[in-house]
Amino acid sequence: MKIVLAYSGGLDTSVLVRWLKDHYNAEIVTFAADVGQEEELEGLEAKAKATGASAHYTLDLVDEFAADFIYPILRANTVYEGQYYLGTSIARPLIAKAQIELARKVGADAVAHGATGKGNDQVRFELTYAALAPDLQIISPWRMGVFRQAFPGRAEMIQYCADNGIDVEASASKPYSMDRNLLHISYEAGILEDPWFDPTVEENKGMYKLTVDPADAPDEAEYLELEYEKGDCIAVNGERLSPAAVFRKLNALAGKHGIGRVDIVENRFVGMKSRGVYETPGGTILLHGHQQVESLAMDRDLEHLRDGLMPKYGELIYNGFWYAPEREALQAFIDNSQKSVTGTVRLKLFKGSITTVGRKSPYSLYDDKVASMEGVDSDYNPDDATGFIRLQGLRLRARARAQQEFIER
Repeated sequence: MKIVLAYSGGLDTSVLVRWLKDHYNAEIVTFAADVGQEEELEGLEAKAKATGASAHYTLDLVDEFAADFIYPILRANTVYEGQYYLGTSIARPLIAKAQIELARKVGADAVAHGATGKGNDQVRFELTYAALAPDLQIISPWRMGVFRQAFPGRAEMIQYCADNGIDVEASASKPYSMDRNLLHISYEAGILEDPWFDPTVEENKGMYKLTVDPADAPDEAEYLELEYEKGDCIAVNGERLSPAAVFRKLNALAGKHGIGRVDIVENRFVGMKSRGVYETPGGTILLHGHQQVESLAMDRDLEHLRDGLMPKYGELIYNGFWYAPEREALQAFIDNSQKSVTGTVRLKLFKGSITTVGRKSPYSLYDDKVASMEGVDSDYNPDDATGFIRLQGLRLRARARAQQEFIER
């Protein structure tokens, strides 16, 4: 039997390499997806092979992640429950897709992951497996009683590594878990499971990796221009860049000014509430800028229709349905809605805030003559508003006359 394991080199997946090899008498091929986690990928091949893997693959997916996964969700101004920019959610379908492609390449019988049995990632991985490779066996150790019995907690996993000569830098006192990619870093579990815990105070704020505390950000504002074409940011301060390069530049810039921190209690797909802390510096700026160009160049009713669909679209992505037909259909509509979303926005960054200070578009629907309060002749005749308002109020007058007793009650 040959198993391709999604591998990070952390405590859990280090244990899984040896445990899967022994439990299934299998050959283990480890796989890591480079989606922008930077230094976390160093030394993985040597570590995986020393732990028992027959081969290891680290695949560079950064450009694909930015262009084909992050940019499409930004076209919809996608956030989950009003705050979460879906940084982890949108990476999982790409990682699972690449894992399947590798499994085909090496002739594997199964794919495995180390996602917890209480989280969303197990769903996201396995829904992608189901959509793209229904024939492959799926192994989810954290949902196997025999695995949980052997490893009821981190202390047992650390002891297992010590007993088997597995080198892991971990301790039972690790205060939280972290997941990083090009779009964000997420922090959860451990000390963060207390929703009253404050990670921003002096003794805790070292947790943040991408952003400075807004109070420590520069005392002088910085101006920034973003150029969009059909809903996608193509240039920063006049410099044309690839989607991945846009993110690298804006992550550094926004992080310097303390932009992009979110601390929320969210509703997981599996049914529980969970506290998560997120840093999404570049993504926060890009979504804000996108909204400003849309405000000029997108038709009102089209924009409102898209906005009404966004919560469902975001929920599909959060829940792991990237490769579902309804998400694909919504994406076609979203992408079509962006044909006119081309233009430039000027922003001011200062101590955690983004202020819009200018926007322009060659397809702008803003008509200064129509909007002017100075009595300029235009297509808008104020006299027309009389009939418009009267018709809008027709049903309200009818209700007031016929149902007054119910209204008063």
